[in-house]
Amino acid sequence: MLTLEHYYKQYSKNKFYSAKDISFTVEPGVVCGLVGSNGAGKSTIIKSLTGVLPFGKGKITICGYDIVTQPEQAKRCVGYVPDDHSVYEKLTGREYINYMGSLFGATKEQKEKTATELADYFEITNALDRQIATYSHGMRQKICLLGSLVHNPSLWVLDEPMVGLDPQTMAKLQKFIKNYADDSHAVLFSSHNLDTVKKVCDEVVFIKHGQLVETVDLKENKNFDLEKRFMEINEVKIDA
Repeated sequence: MLTLEHYYKQYSKNKFYSAKDISFTVEPGVVCGLVGSNGAGKSTIIKSLTGVLPFGKGKITICGYDIVTQPEQAKRCVGYVPDDHSVYEKLTGREYINYMGSLFGATKEQKEKTATELADYFEITNALDRQIATYSHGMRQKICLLGSLVHNPSLWVLDEPMVGLDPQTMAKLQKFIKNYADDSHAVLFSSHNLDTVKKVCDEVVFIKHGQLVETVDLKENKNFDLEKRFMEINEVKIDA
C-alpha cells in the first residue's frame, strides 16, 4: 500500500539531511505508528508522501503509484489529516465535505454517507450546516477527519490526530482507526501519545534525527515496552 525506498530530504538552507535513507512499508490491514521526538523527521516524511513536500532522492509509492511521476493517481489513494488541522473556515461543514469529496473524485453516495454515517459517529451532525469559523478546535478536528475519509482512501495518514479531542471522541477515533485498517485499508499514524500508539498500532517505526532506527511488530511482541524503548532510543534518563 505504502512503500518508502531510500528516501532522503534536505531543506535548501540546511546542510544536514532532515530525512536520510529511510525505507519501510505499510501493508493493507495494518496500522503503522511513526514515532520519534520533536524534530525527528516524522512530519517531513508525511508531507513528502502526501505530495505536499518535494524530496531529493529515493522513491515513494502509494497503491503502486509513484508520488513523483504519478502524483494525481497516488494522491487520490490518500486521506490526510495534518497536524495543524487546517480547514476552509468560510465553508460550512457540509460544504467542506462536498468540496474535499470533489477534489478526490468521491461519488455522490460517498459524500452523503460521510455527511450522515460518519458525522453521526463523530457527533458533529448538528453542526454540518454551520460555518466552520464558528467551530471549536475539537469540532474542526472532527470535520478534518471527515474530509479526509470522504473518498474512502486506501491509505489514511494521521499526523497527531488526537490533539484537541475530548476523551470520548479519542476513544471513538481509536476504535475507528482499527476498524478502518481491518477493512483492508492501511493507516500511518504519527503521535507523541505512546499509550495511544500502543492501543491502535500493529507495528511501530522509530525515527531519530531523520533516520530509521528500527521497526517493531507489536502483534508479535505483545509485551513490548514502547515507552521504555522510546526513552532508550532518545537517551532520556528519568530519575527514580
